[in-house]
Amino acid sequence: VQLQASGGGLVQPGGSLRLSCAASGSNFRIYVMNWYRQAPGKPRELVAQIGPGGAANYAGSARGRFTISRDNAKATVTLQMSNLKPEDTAVYYCNAQGTIWGQGTLVTVSS
Repeated sequence: VQLQASGGGLVQPGGSLRLSCAASGSNFRIYVMNWYRQAPGKPRELVAQIGPGGAANYAGSARGRFTISRDNAKATVTLQMSNLKPEDTAVYYCNAQGTIWGQGTLVTVSS
């Protein structure tokens, strides 16, 4: 499977942004899909995860502000981010099964 992320950009604090990840190849519907992020000088961290059936888990920093969803028919996974904070600034990566990575998309939260 190949992953293509999109949707990053510059947003003001308190704003919202929607990241999308399109997957090619087979078996998407059985994959656990993840969004990770890596801020400058920091290790990559798991932000949100969604299982094949739609069960979602979130990092504490994302819970209540971010929503992960998937469309198995379209082979896409989405991260809806709201109430963004400057500390959410990072390169966001789509990931499948913990081992397959897409290219990152930069999210900058700044006034």
